[in-house]
Amino acid sequence: MLGISIYPYKEKMAETIAYIDLAAKYGFGRVFTNLLMIDKGEEKQVITVLKTAIQHARKRNMEVILDLNPAVFDQLNISYHDLSFFKEMGATGIRLDSSFDGLVESLITFDLTDLDLEVNISNDTYYLENVLSYQPNKKRIIGCHNFYPQRFTGLDYDYFIKCSEKYKKLGLRTAAFVNSHEASHGPHPYTDGLCTLEFHRDLPITLQAKHFIATGLIDDIIIANAFASEDEIKALSQLLTNQLQFDVVFSEGTTALEKEIVLEHQHFNRGDINSYSIRSTFVKLNYQTSDLPANNTVETVTLGDVTVGNNRFGQYKGELNIVKQEMPNGKGEKNLVAKIKSDELFLIPYVKPWTKFQFREANHDE
Repeated sequence: MLGISIYPYKEKMAETIAYIDLAAKYGFGRVFTNLLMIDKGEEKQVITVLKTAIQHARKRNMEVILDLNPAVFDQLNISYHDLSFFKEMGATGIRLDSSFDGLVESLITFDLTDLDLEVNISNDTYYLENVLSYQPNKKRIIGCHNFYPQRFTGLDYDYFIKCSEKYKKLGLRTAAFVNSHEASHGPHPYTDGLCTLEFHRDLPITLQAKHFIATGLIDDIIIANAFASEDEIKALSQLLTNQLQFDVVFSEGTTALEKEIVLEHQHFNRGDINSYSIRSTFVKLNYQTSDLPANNTVETVTLGDVTVGNNRFGQYKGELNIVKQEMPNGKGEKNLVAKIKSDELFLIPYVKPWTKFQFREANHDE
């Protein structure tokens, strides 16, 4: 699922409402917002602003998660034994940026409001195991990473993987944040982009999302800052979120049939892998009687090249390969039909045995 973030700026209410409508138009299904760091004396104003925005999102059938911590409960004089205040605001869940003691979290999952409990998964602790030891309603628990406004403070990749795998194995629906390069607003006065992974901070927003999709560890991808452009939202909405989808640039002279082989099939890597190429072999079964003449049979193929076996290749005619390392094509049995965009080459190693993947033609302006 895709999501956006909104923040309680009274002077930007009209823009916030329009932003929710835009996201809903493109199929986004959730909203992240927060009640953290409300200045004393401004609680009523902030809550009024948020309630208006949240209820508008609910009219668009979007989930809304409110980010909280134990201090917010104290500041608003709300008991964690009764979450009706947040339910009346329109929220479908609350996120705990910092934790209680485990027992409280388990009790929250049985609250009569039926709100989801979202836990912070940007930590490598035994927090969730502690919560689970108190026998919560596990169906009501979901997880979400943090985002980081300060450059060079986002999560390291290996740490992100370790944390995400841990919580995913415990059965949580997971979420993480990507950074819009058109947005400038977040929950804090200072922000140099908002993202979960530091590596993502300057990448195009769709490439950030593709990376999360490739890991197979993140279910929901949320734009952390507001307000992303319509172009960014539309581009995210056009991604496949259930599998990796490579953007390719076709070679000059690639035929319509070759493009069909690339674009119009569900591809998957063979289980018996090798270090030279990713092999989508089942596609060839559709083209055993087709004419696939030699076309752009370069002497050497390199990383990211997409090839299709031609008439010279016997039983391998029609097989599609993604090249993982340079190798010869001296017999001219493979047609070089396309290249994966250079900024997506780092995604190739995410194609494991039996991994499903697809292609789409890159826009000419990319």
